[in-house]
Amino acid sequence: MSKKNKPQTIPRHSATFDEYTLSEIRRAASTGIYDIRGGGAKRQLPHFDDLLFLGASMSRYPLEGYRERCDTNVVLGTRYASKPLEIDIPITIAGMSFGSLSGQAKEALGRGANTAGTSTTTGDGGMTPEEREHSALLVYQYLPSRYGMNPDDLRKADAIEIVVGQGAKPGGGGMLMGQKISDRVASMRTLPKGIDQRSACRHPDWTGPDDLEIKILELREITNWEKPIYIKVGGARPYYDTALAIKAGADVIVVDGMQGGTAATQDVFIEHVGQPTLACIRPAVQALQDLDMHRKVQLIVSGGIRNGADVAKAIALGADAVSIGTAALVALGDNHPQYEDEYQALGTTAGAYDDWHEGQDPAGITTQEPALASRLDPITAGRRLSNYLKVMTLEAQTIARACGKNHVHNLEPEDLVALTVEASAMAQVPLSGTSWIPGQN
Repeated sequence: MSKKNKPQTIPRHSATFDEYTLSEIRRAASTGIYDIRGGGAKRQLPHFDDLLFLGASMSRYPLEGYRERCDTNVVLGTRYASKPLEIDIPITIAGMSFGSLSGQAKEALGRGANTAGTSTTTGDGGMTPEEREHSALLVYQYLPSRYGMNPDDLRKADAIEIVVGQGAKPGGGGMLMGQKISDRVASMRTLPKGIDQRSACRHPDWTGPDDLEIKILELREITNWEKPIYIKVGGARPYYDTALAIKAGADVIVVDGMQGGTAATQDVFIEHVGQPTLACIRPAVQALQDLDMHRKVQLIVSGGIRNGADVAKAIALGADAVSIGTAALVALGDNHPQYEDEYQALGTTAGAYDDWHEGQDPAGITTQEPALASRLDPITAGRRLSNYLKVMTLEAQTIARACGKNHVHNLEPEDLVALTVEASAMAQVPLSGTSWIPGQN
């Protein structure tokens, strides 16, 4: 048969060597360096979408949304702190540093959280005056780098979060590229201007839970036992990390799954280290229950929280509250289609932009360039964030009422089923249409 008459076949792309993988091999071969980016995992992972609620029908009695209350308030830090945080909604703002974010973005986060009745968090690099001014409740992150840390700011904060790990990079330190080390950032961090900054992956003055207990006592003495002490861990070994944090004296545990974002780290880290958020919740709750500390030491879950359904599902699985980072930046205006032409000029597109470390964000959020940062109006952006937080809360309330609950904390695993075997095993709730939980029966 001649080549001309030979039947044509459609070229088939490899599922293993897909177009993105091929482009990464070519990029690595061309540059000789690994890829650094921001954001969280982009691969498909079991997540909250794989769970469904069982609304009330004959066997359960729903609540009427217009006449019957469903409360959402949360108290964080009731174990030892004399001044626990009382927030109106079960959604907090995660730590994102000044340096990674512009000053305008940090102010907007404070304004939005304050209006919605919740807390925000400093992130690495210290506390900015505008952040403190516009945040009624501000959590101070205490990181391995100690950049910007001083006892005065610890006392000004309303809580302290000791960061042991982060969901996007458990076991890894942070990065802030030199182009984002402005005069102000350098001054706050006591660093040279324009030089890349890499944060340590572990704290310099302790190596385990016994040392951590001493550090927690030190922080309590500095703050006169007023401030709740949080421990934040990346989603690696949530049962043991939670148990050890409790024994070290934590008031609140923050567990961050691998869908959680980061300002900048290796792409291979983001995609291949850690566990999905869904897999982290039940082991952490089990540790709290085994030590008789569930609801006594509060659990905050973060990593890929997007809407009120995610909030309700995390709480039903045993969390007291959730924390958002990437979603909060989107609410402020990041990755907005109005800047599509500028994103295209950067070689990306709105919705996929994750080169936050380069400091060229057209939305003025993840940048230190004055001309770009000035594009973000903190008042307008703060209002957008507040609207988003209120919608999430209303969505969570709607689901709780449909399940017959007068407080979101009354949601429970019995209100859930899973759509996939993987989600069923991770969340430890039955596969839909069955009573089967993988590994249990």
